[in-house]
Amino acid sequence: MCGIVGYIGNKEAYPILIKGLRRLEYRGYDSAGVALVNDNGDLSVFKSKGKVDNLCEYCSDKNVSGTVGIAHTRWATHGEPSSRNAHPHYSESRNLAIIHNGIIENYADIKAKLIEKGVHFMSDTDTEVLVQLIEYIANRKQLSLLEAVQVALYQVIGAYAIAVLDKSDPDQIIAARKQSPLVVGIGDGEFFLGSDASPIVEYTDKVVYLEDGNIAVIRRGEELHVTSILGQEQELHVKTVDIDLGQIEKGGYDHFMLKEIFEQPECLTNCMRGRVNVEADHVTLSALIDYRRQLLNAKRVVIVACGTSWHAGLIGKQIIESLCRIPVEVEYASEFRYRNPVVGQGDVVIAISQSGETADTLAAVQLAKERGAFIYGVCNAIGSSIPRATDTGTYIHVGPEIGVASTKAFTGQVTVLTMIALALGDAKGTIGREEYQQVVKGLSEIPDKIREVLQLNSRIKDLARTFTYAHNFLYLGRGYSYPVALEGALKLKEISYIHAEGYPAAEMKHGPIALIDSDMPVVVIATHNAMYEKVLSNIQEIKARQGRVIALVSKGDSTIAKIADEVIELPDVIECLEPLVATIPLQLLAYHVAVCKGKNVDQPRNLAKSVTVE
Repeated sequence: MCGIVGYIGNKEAYPILIKGLRRLEYRGYDSAGVALVNDNGDLSVFKSKGKVDNLCEYCSDKNVSGTVGIAHTRWATHGEPSSRNAHPHYSESRNLAIIHNGIIENYADIKAKLIEKGVHFMSDTDTEVLVQLIEYIANRKQLSLLEAVQVALYQVIGAYAIAVLDKSDPDQIIAARKQSPLVVGIGDGEFFLGSDASPIVEYTDKVVYLEDGNIAVIRRGEELHVTSILGQEQELHVKTVDIDLGQIEKGGYDHFMLKEIFEQPECLTNCMRGRVNVEADHVTLSALIDYRRQLLNAKRVVIVACGTSWHAGLIGKQIIESLCRIPVEVEYASEFRYRNPVVGQGDVVIAISQSGETADTLAAVQLAKERGAFIYGVCNAIGSSIPRATDTGTYIHVGPEIGVASTKAFTGQVTVLTMIALALGDAKGTIGREEYQQVVKGLSEIPDKIREVLQLNSRIKDLARTFTYAHNFLYLGRGYSYPVALEGALKLKEISYIHAEGYPAAEMKHGPIALIDSDMPVVVIATHNAMYEKVLSNIQEIKARQGRVIALVSKGDSTIAKIADEVIELPDVIECLEPLVATIPLQLLAYHVAVCKGKNVDQPRNLAKSVTVE
């Protein structure tokens, strides 16, 4: 949520900052801005509502010279989307400029006190309060910028990643973080800042991930210096980032979302590489080796997640319960953290997050850890906050996901949860050898099965044109397919803005059936599994009420083909692995409907890729 970019070195900063903002557009935003100390020594702030292109147009006749600067894409929290509320924000004297991700929860109290002291505000944001507070403290107590930032941050309550420029010291950027990600890139005589590594990897693969409570002092011509809010020196841990620049570019596809849908066979192969050994019929996860006792002795598993990750958790619940015979609960992280949950020693909490920075999930991890639970992270972003906060975990290794609507991260999460269930079930002896080998082999074949489904893209594209008229969709599934129905509905909502609901098929008669008429498309996942006959009955009930049925069926199914309006055939897979195959046509359907409606597929309105605030 929001994006931060910074640069200090010997090159012109503006082109680097703008390119960095474009790399971060996937995070979701409604305005953008840049602050530069130009060649004349002036601290200039340029910002505009809307996309980065709007900012570039606004800056076309401005002096954007200078070798130090900070830039930002904003997702509105306090104050409407506007150029006035966009970042960066000046201090009252215009000597300081700040960019900020996160929320200052006690900003209203601080603002009121500053107004009493005669400070004048120019925006409605909580961010401006912070820069005004920093300047007020620096002037009143005659402190350096670093000292003033330390004192100010000690007073604020909330989450933040900030970068501050000082007109009087153009060779320095002060950056700090708490519960919001911030990365410092170390180049050859230059430094870079980013909310994640994507704006940095083009220039250097050496980065430092700031920890909570850290402040980075970035000075031209000096080594990176990191301290705490309390002034304690911090040891530097320089990491090497392994991101192929091609992974964060479209590669010839019209949208990142379509590229990421088509990447899934390769991504899941990478996810399983070194973990699934088909020849030896074995799944190996280092977490199960290093923390065997804690995982084998688990009394129950609690999965905490949000959005798409929560849907993956629902699938994980069924697989883990089936193969490991351990009770599993799936919780919205946002609810878990506030309801005084019963969790403690003997519990394993699995936290699922693509970004590893989801604020609610991170808070749920911290709560569960305080109460003695063992924490297992399932994340995509290496070095992010949740992997650092958990006891152990597994990266999904699907590469950067740029499209806001998650696709390959979902299938990666389901794949990792399946591997966890297989490895733990085998270690506990709760799964028979024959079934174990069958599922391991089936899992290894999933990439090829997905390639087969992707060949239906043109057919689904044609189908999507038929349903762009719809104002509502219903998605139905049972067993392992119910969470797939939820996920399919979410994808359509996110990018086409069509209202869609996912339901267990059997629950249709308990309310949703009242909605069904000739204008209601109903997507039904009706593969040949244990509940096939039940779902067939549901389809007949829909058709009796003139509903339009799009059915996902097993290849060769002729029964449903006779009654459904449209049929999409899927290759046969083991029932517990069906979500990995069935979700693909639903991703494609949502994508093509949104394209037909002329929507911004990669950056849907009001949404952010990484939700780092509540």
